[in-house]
Formats: sequence, C-alpha cells, structure tokens
Amino acid sequence: MKTLYWLIKREFWEHRGGFLWAPLITGGVFLLLNVMGIISGEVFGSRLGFNIGDRDGQNSLAAMIHSLDARHMEIVGSGLDLAMLSATSLISVVLFFVVFFYCLGALYDERRDRSILFWKSLPVSDTATIVSKVIAATVLAPIIAVVCGVLTGIAMLLLFAITLSLHGVSVWSLLMAAHPFQVTGFLIASIPLYLMWALPTVGWLMLCSAWAKSKPILWAIVIPVAVGVMISWFNLLGSAGLRSGWYWRDIAARILFSVFPGGWLRDAAMREFGNDAQSISGFFTLSNSYAVLATPDIWIGIVAGAAMLAAAVWFRRWRDDN
Repeated sequence: MKTLYWLIKREFWEHRGGFLWAPLITGGVFLLLNVMGIISGEVFGSRLGFNIGDRDGQNSLAAMIHSLDARHMEIVGSGLDLAMLSATSLISVVLFFVVFFYCLGALYDERRDRSILFWKSLPVSDTATIVSKVIAATVLAPIIAVVCGVLTGIAMLLLFAITLSLHGVSVWSLLMAAHPFQVTGFLIASIPLYLMWALPTVGWLMLCSAWAKSKPILWAIVIPVAVGVMISWFNLLGSAGLRSGWYWRDIAARILFSVFPGGWLRDAAMREFGNDAQSISGFFTLSNSYAVLATPDIWIGIVAGAAMLAAAVWFRRWRDDN
C-alpha cells in the first residue's frame, strides 16, 4: 500500500500542471469572467436606467426579490445551485482533456524518453504501476477538480452576494435559498461513479499507449472511427445486421468519451430534463446518478476496461521498442 501511495504521488509530481494548475487556472478565469460580467451589467444598467438598489422602484431587482414568495425563492435557490454547478462544469471540460491525454501518454511517454528502463529496475510490478496511473486519472484528478470547482462556485456566490449587498438587496435570504452543501456532497459522491464509468476509455487509451510504437493518439481514435465507418457503410448497403447507431453510441463513444464527468447521466437527462431551473437542478441527485448501477452498460464497461488494462500490463511487461 505504501508503494502504491508513492507511485500515485509520483504521478502527481510529474503531471502537476494538468492535475492541479489546469483546474485552478480555469477556476480563476471563470471568476474573472464573472467579475467582467458584473462590471458590464453595472455599466449597461446605469445607461439603460435599470435601478437595482431602489426598493420602491417597481423595475428594480431589489423590489423583485423582495416580492418573491416561498415557491419562487426555491426556484431562485435552484438557480444558484446551477450557477455553482456551472463552475464545476467548466472545470469538467478541462478534466476531460487532462485525463484523456494523460492516459494516452501514460505508458508511451516513458518508453519514448527511455525512463521505463529506470522504473523497471525498481522492485515495482507493472500491475502496481498501471493501477497507480488509473487511480491518478480517475480518483486523484477528479478530487482536485471537485475541490477547485466547489471553491470557485462558492467564490462566485460570494461575489454575487457582495455585489447585491452594495445595492441594498437582502443577501442572507438569497444565500439561505441555495444548497451549497448538497451540491458539494453530490459532486464528492459522484467520484466513485466516475471511476467506474471512465474505465473503458482509460483502459483503451492505456492499451494504445502501451502497444503503439508511435503516435498513439492516431491509433486510439482511428481504430474505433474506422470500425464505425465500415459498419455504417455495410448498413448503407443493407448487408450488415449490426446497427451503426448502436455502435457509435455504446462502443465508440464509451471508449473515447467516458472520461467526461457525468456521462452516466446521459440517458436519464434525455428523459427527465424540464425547462425550468428547479427541475434541472433537482435532476442532479445521488438517486439519479447511482441509478446507472442498475443498468448493464456500466458493468460491461467495467469488465471491458479491466480486460484492456490487463492487456496494457502485458504489453508494458514485454514491449521492447528496440
């Protein structure tokens, strides 16, 4: 266990730019954009005569918030929850690229720079090395992304609260309507699901990284796309029983895009999304997330991902580019 800990720490040291600085910088840029948006709103509001602070003005934001009943305040709270989730959503996009290219180069880069010779001289098994890389990609990176996303979301809510308080709006009632702890708990509890859901893509990318002699990104993308094109071509000719739509959705997308956070909510989102903020924010619950465990999709993906990781261990053990 201690060996695995140091292996994971090594991965963090070597890829600190992607694991740590990328989500931090993204969160900072997100907050900067919010500050710019607030300043722009103040400027254009003054030009158009929109009065925020005058509670007696019928068109002021303060008067609108003061007149809201309990139901509408609940909707406002759901909107604030979505605003907090929006910060994490932007960081999730960055997480997707970080994890994708990390897995793609995890085993290829150490062969290219010959550092594999040093690591193989140590009493560390190939299995432990790959397991540490999988944990770094599917546990460590999401934890850092969640922490950065939550801190960015809270900072954004405080930024809005300070801005509104300067205009006489009751900030405390607005903040009490939000559910930051519920949003944080949802994000943290989703990390185990991310680990399970991302295994097909992680396994495929690491298999290509261990097997390809050069340009693993081409093999990782070209092979599933080429197979899909062939199946679609045969379907077009009417000579194949396998539906191409099923392949693109359940095979190609799973082995290329499963490292995108929240992908397991895809089917539920198509069924349940409404048009108002309350229905959308209410969708992000643990019951909706963990309902995917009752579907065969995630378990087939886990088995396929584990098989591809086992193949990656074999290639790392016996691969010799000399």
